Amino acid sequence: MTDFGRTTANVAAWNLSGFDPIPADRLKRQVDGLALLDAEVVALIEINPLSALETFKQGLRDKGVSYDYTILEQENDLNIGVLYKTGVTATNPRFIDGSDLGDTRRRKAFVVDMKIGKFDFLLIVVHLKSGRGAEEQKIRDDQAKVIGQFIKELREESREDILLVGDFNMIPGQDVSNFHHLGGDDLMNFLSSWDLQARFSHILEAGRANLLDGFAISRTYSTEYIRGSLRIFPMHWSMDIGRERFRETVSDHLPFVASFRIDRARD
Repeated sequence: MTDFGRTTANVAAWNLSGFDPIPADRLKRQVDGLALLDAEVVALIEINPLSALETFKQGLRDKGVSYDYTILEQENDLNIGVLYKTGVTATNPRFIDGSDLGDTRRRKAFVVDMKIGKFDFLLIVVHLKSGRGAEEQKIRDDQAKVIGQFIKELREESREDILLVGDFNMIPGQDVSNFHHLGGDDLMNFLSSWDLQARFSHILEAGRANLLDGFAISRTYSTEYIRGSLRIFPMHWSMDIGRERFRETVSDHLPFVASFRIDRARD
Protein backbone atom coordinates (compact mmCIF):
# COMPACT_ATOMS: atom_id res chain seq x y z
CA MET A 1 0.00 0.00 0.00
CA THR A 2 1.36 3.43 -0.92
CA ASP A 3 2.18 5.61 2.10
CA PHE A 4 0.07 8.72 1.73
CA GLY A 5 1.51 10.18 4.91
CA ARG A 6 3.89 11.87 2.44
CA THR A 7 3.13 15.37 1.25
CA THR A 8 3.89 14.89 -2.46
CA ALA A 9 3.34 12.41 -5.27
CA ASN A 10 4.40 12.14 -8.91
CA VAL A 11 2.24 11.98 -12.04
CA ALA A 12 3.94 10.85 -15.26
CA ALA A 13 3.09 10.33 -18.94
CA TRP A 14 4.90 8.02 -21.37
CA ASN A 15 4.45 6.89 -24.98
CA LEU A 16 5.46 3.22 -25.15
CA SER A 17 6.20 3.22 -28.89
CA GLY A 18 3.61 0.55 -29.62
CA PHE A 19 2.82 1.27 -33.25
CA ASP A 20 3.58 -2.40 -33.79
CA PRO A 21 2.83 -4.93 -31.02
CA ILE A 22 5.52 -4.54 -28.36
CA PRO A 23 7.64 -7.73 -28.16
CA ALA A 24 8.28 -9.48 -24.86
CA ASP A 25 11.90 -8.35 -24.52
CA ARG A 26 10.95 -4.69 -24.96
CA LEU A 27 8.07 -5.05 -22.46
CA LYS A 28 10.52 -6.41 -19.91
CA ARG A 29 12.78 -3.39 -20.36
CA GLN A 30 9.75 -1.10 -20.07
CA VAL A 31 8.95 -2.74 -16.73
CA ASP A 32 12.49 -1.90 -15.63
CA GLY A 33 11.98 1.69 -16.78
CA LEU A 34 8.64 2.04 -14.98
CA ALA A 35 10.20 0.75 -11.78
CA LEU A 36 12.89 3.44 -12.02
CA LEU A 37 10.28 6.10 -12.82
CA ASP A 38 8.39 5.09 -9.64
CA ALA A 39 5.47 7.50 -10.20
CA GLU A 40 2.18 7.19 -8.35
CA VAL A 41 0.28 7.64 -11.63
CA VAL A 42 1.55 6.94 -15.16
CA ALA A 43 -0.56 7.79 -18.22
CA LEU A 44 0.49 5.38 -20.95
CA ILE A 45 0.09 5.93 -24.70
CA GLU A 46 0.40 3.36 -27.52
CA ILE A 47 -0.40 0.34 -25.35
CA ASN A 48 -0.16 -2.53 -27.81
CA PRO A 49 -1.11 -5.28 -27.05
CA LEU A 50 -3.68 -4.63 -24.32
CA SER A 51 -2.10 -7.41 -22.27
CA ALA A 52 0.96 -5.16 -21.81
CA LEU A 53 -0.74 -3.58 -18.81
CA GLU A 54 -1.03 -6.94 -17.08
CA THR A 55 2.62 -7.60 -17.92
CA PHE A 56 3.57 -4.29 -16.30
CA LYS A 57 1.43 -4.99 -13.23
CA GLN A 58 2.97 -8.43 -12.67
CA GLY A 59 6.50 -7.32 -13.52
CA LEU A 60 6.33 -4.41 -11.08
CA ARG A 61 4.82 -6.64 -8.40
CA ASP A 62 7.82 -8.94 -8.81
CA LYS A 63 9.98 -5.89 -8.06
CA GLY A 64 8.06 -5.21 -4.85
CA VAL A 65 5.69 -2.43 -5.92
CA SER A 66 1.95 -2.86 -6.41
CA TYR A 67 0.10 -1.16 -9.29
CA ASP A 68 -3.40 -1.34 -10.72
CA TYR A 69 -4.58 -0.01 -14.07
CA THR A 70 -7.61 1.28 -15.92
CA ILE A 71 -8.24 1.26 -19.65
CA LEU A 72 -11.01 1.39 -22.23
CA GLU A 73 -10.32 -0.30 -25.54
CA GLN A 74 -10.03 2.02 -28.53
CA GLU A 75 -11.26 1.05 -31.99
CA ASN A 76 -7.67 0.56 -33.16
CA ASP A 77 -4.62 -1.16 -31.70
CA LEU A 78 -3.02 1.96 -30.17
CA ASN A 79 -4.64 2.20 -26.76
CA ILE A 80 -4.44 4.68 -23.91
CA GLY A 81 -4.52 3.61 -20.25
CA VAL A 82 -3.48 4.66 -16.76
CA LEU A 83 -1.20 2.70 -14.43
CA TYR A 84 -1.42 3.72 -10.77
CA LYS A 85 -0.06 2.56 -7.44
CA THR A 86 -2.32 0.62 -5.11
CA GLY A 87 -3.92 3.18 -2.82
CA VAL A 88 -4.55 5.68 -5.59
CA THR A 89 -8.22 5.92 -6.60
CA ALA A 90 -9.23 5.82 -10.29
CA THR A 91 -12.93 5.96 -11.16
CA ASN A 92 -15.32 6.67 -14.02
CA PRO A 93 -13.04 5.94 -17.02
CA ARG A 94 -14.54 7.35 -20.22
CA PHE A 95 -13.76 8.79 -23.63
CA ILE A 96 -14.33 12.32 -24.87
CA ASP A 97 -16.94 11.69 -27.52
CA GLY A 98 -15.92 12.88 -30.96
CA SER A 99 -12.27 13.44 -30.11
CA ASP A 100 -11.32 10.92 -32.81
CA LEU A 101 -13.45 12.92 -35.31
CA GLY A 102 -15.37 9.75 -36.08
CA ASP A 103 -12.32 8.06 -37.61
CA THR A 104 -11.43 4.73 -36.03
CA ARG A 105 -7.80 5.12 -37.13
CA ARG A 106 -7.44 7.83 -34.47
CA ARG A 107 -7.57 7.72 -30.68
CA LYS A 108 -10.25 9.20 -28.46
CA ALA A 109 -9.04 11.19 -25.47
CA PHE A 110 -9.24 9.07 -22.30
CA VAL A 111 -10.61 10.61 -19.09
CA VAL A 112 -10.34 9.28 -15.52
CA ASP A 113 -11.24 10.76 -12.13
CA MET A 114 -8.16 10.35 -9.91
CA LYS A 115 -7.37 10.86 -6.24
CA ILE A 116 -3.97 10.60 -4.54
CA GLY A 117 -4.20 11.28 -0.83
CA LYS A 118 -6.27 14.47 -0.60
CA PHE A 119 -5.44 15.60 -4.14
CA ASP A 120 -8.27 14.82 -6.53
CA PHE A 121 -8.15 15.72 -10.21
CA LEU A 122 -9.52 14.85 -13.60
CA LEU A 123 -6.89 13.26 -15.83
CA ILE A 124 -7.23 13.64 -19.62
CA VAL A 125 -4.80 11.55 -21.67
CA VAL A 126 -4.47 12.29 -25.38
CA HIS A 127 -2.74 10.88 -28.44
CA LEU A 128 -3.40 13.37 -31.22
CA LYS A 129 -2.83 12.99 -34.96
CA SER A 130 0.84 12.76 -35.91
CA GLY A 131 2.50 14.47 -38.87
CA ARG A 132 4.04 17.85 -39.66
CA GLY A 133 2.04 18.79 -42.77
CA ALA A 134 -0.84 21.28 -43.04
CA GLU A 135 -3.39 18.49 -43.39
CA GLU A 136 -2.24 16.80 -40.19
CA GLN A 137 -2.18 20.11 -38.32
CA LYS A 138 -5.78 20.77 -39.43
CA ILE A 139 -6.83 17.35 -38.07
CA ARG A 140 -5.13 18.17 -34.75
CA ASP A 141 -6.93 21.53 -34.75
CA ASP A 142 -10.27 19.75 -35.07
CA GLN A 143 -9.39 17.22 -32.38
CA ALA A 144 -8.16 20.03 -30.11
CA LYS A 145 -11.42 21.94 -30.58
CA VAL A 146 -13.44 18.96 -29.32
CA ILE A 147 -11.16 18.41 -26.31
CA GLY A 148 -10.90 22.15 -25.62
CA GLN A 149 -14.70 22.47 -25.57
CA PHE A 150 -14.90 19.55 -23.14
CA ILE A 151 -12.43 21.32 -20.84
CA LYS A 152 -14.25 24.65 -21.18
CA GLU A 153 -17.53 23.08 -20.12
CA LEU A 154 -15.82 21.41 -17.15
CA ARG A 155 -14.37 24.73 -16.02
CA GLU A 156 -17.81 26.32 -16.15
CA GLU A 157 -19.25 23.57 -13.96
CA SER A 158 -16.49 22.86 -11.44
CA ARG A 159 -13.30 24.04 -9.78
CA GLU A 160 -11.79 20.55 -10.04
CA ASP A 161 -8.16 20.40 -11.13
CA ILE A 162 -7.53 19.11 -14.66
CA LEU A 163 -4.33 17.45 -15.86
CA LEU A 164 -4.00 17.17 -19.64
CA VAL A 165 -1.11 14.91 -20.67
CA GLY A 166 0.11 12.58 -23.39
CA ASP A 167 1.47 12.58 -26.91
CA PHE A 168 0.24 15.91 -28.27
CA ASN A 169 2.22 15.52 -31.52
CA MET A 170 2.52 19.30 -31.22
CA ILE A 171 5.78 21.26 -31.13
CA PRO A 172 5.82 24.49 -29.09
CA GLY A 173 6.34 27.52 -31.32
CA GLN A 174 5.31 25.62 -34.45
CA ASP A 175 1.81 24.28 -33.87
CA VAL A 176 0.36 27.49 -32.45
CA SER A 177 -3.21 26.88 -33.60
CA ASN A 178 -3.21 23.39 -32.07
CA PHE A 179 -2.25 24.79 -28.66
CA HIS A 180 -4.78 27.59 -28.99
CA HIS A 181 -7.70 25.28 -29.64
CA LEU A 182 -6.62 22.73 -27.02
CA GLY A 183 -6.39 25.19 -24.16
CA GLY A 184 -6.82 28.73 -25.38
CA ASP A 185 -8.73 31.47 -23.57
CA ASP A 186 -6.55 30.82 -20.53
CA LEU A 187 -8.06 27.38 -19.93
CA MET A 188 -4.81 25.42 -19.61
CA ASN A 189 -1.26 26.17 -18.56
CA PHE A 190 1.04 24.24 -20.93
CA LEU A 191 3.84 23.62 -18.46
CA SER A 192 5.89 21.60 -20.92
CA SER A 193 5.99 24.46 -23.43
CA TRP A 194 7.45 26.84 -20.87
CA ASP A 195 9.36 24.73 -18.35
CA LEU A 196 11.01 22.41 -20.88
CA GLN A 197 12.09 24.76 -23.65
CA ALA A 198 15.13 23.49 -25.55
CA ARG A 199 14.47 19.98 -24.23
CA PHE A 200 13.23 16.91 -26.10
CA SER A 201 10.94 13.97 -25.38
CA HIS A 202 10.74 12.31 -28.81
CA ILE A 203 13.91 10.60 -30.05
CA LEU A 204 14.31 10.46 -33.83
CA GLU A 205 16.97 8.80 -35.95
CA ALA A 206 20.44 10.25 -36.59
CA GLY A 207 20.53 12.15 -33.30
CA ARG A 208 17.48 14.33 -34.00
CA ALA A 209 14.81 14.97 -31.36
CA ASN A 210 11.91 17.26 -30.52
CA LEU A 211 9.32 18.02 -27.83
CA LEU A 212 6.17 16.32 -29.17
CA ASP A 213 4.72 15.24 -25.83
CA GLY A 214 2.82 17.58 -23.56
CA PHE A 215 1.85 18.21 -19.95
CA ALA A 216 -0.67 20.87 -18.92
CA ILE A 217 -2.76 21.79 -15.87
CA SER A 218 -5.86 23.94 -15.56
CA ARG A 219 -4.72 27.54 -15.31
CA THR A 220 -7.05 28.71 -12.54
CA TYR A 221 -7.57 27.05 -9.15
CA SER A 222 -4.72 24.52 -9.51
CA THR A 223 -2.46 25.06 -6.50
CA GLU A 224 -1.28 21.50 -5.84
CA TYR A 225 1.31 21.53 -8.62
CA ILE A 226 4.81 22.11 -7.25
CA ARG A 227 6.08 24.86 -9.50
CA GLY A 228 9.18 23.96 -11.46
CA SER A 229 8.88 20.23 -10.78
CA LEU A 230 7.93 19.13 -14.31
CA ARG A 231 10.86 17.37 -15.90
CA ILE A 232 11.73 14.89 -18.59
CA PHE A 233 12.77 11.71 -16.84
CA PRO A 234 16.10 10.57 -18.36
CA MET A 235 15.09 6.92 -18.39
CA HIS A 236 17.89 6.02 -20.81
CA TRP A 237 20.46 7.46 -18.40
CA SER A 238 18.82 5.75 -15.41
CA MET A 239 18.95 2.43 -17.28
CA ASP A 240 22.61 3.07 -18.18
CA ILE A 241 22.09 2.89 -21.94
CA GLY A 242 22.65 5.44 -24.67
CA ARG A 243 19.87 7.45 -26.26
CA GLU A 244 19.96 5.55 -29.57
CA ARG A 245 20.02 2.19 -27.83
CA PHE A 246 17.06 3.29 -25.72
CA ARG A 247 15.12 4.28 -28.84
CA GLU A 248 15.78 0.88 -30.40
CA THR A 249 15.10 -1.32 -27.38
CA VAL A 250 12.73 0.54 -25.01
CA SER A 251 10.81 3.46 -26.60
CA ASP A 252 11.37 6.43 -28.88
CA HIS A 253 9.81 8.68 -26.23
CA LEU A 254 11.03 9.73 -22.79
CA PRO A 255 8.49 10.20 -19.98
CA PHE A 256 7.35 13.46 -18.42
CA VAL A 257 6.93 13.51 -14.62
CA ALA A 258 5.65 16.26 -12.31
CA SER A 259 5.15 16.55 -8.55
CA PHE A 260 1.98 17.57 -6.71
CA ARG A 261 0.98 18.26 -3.12
CA ILE A 262 -1.32 15.50 -1.87
CA ASP A 263 -1.80 16.64 1.73
CA ARG A 264 -4.46 19.22 0.90
CA ALA A 265 -7.42 19.82 -1.40
CA ARG A 266 -8.17 23.33 -2.60
CA ASP A 267 -10.79 22.82 -5.28
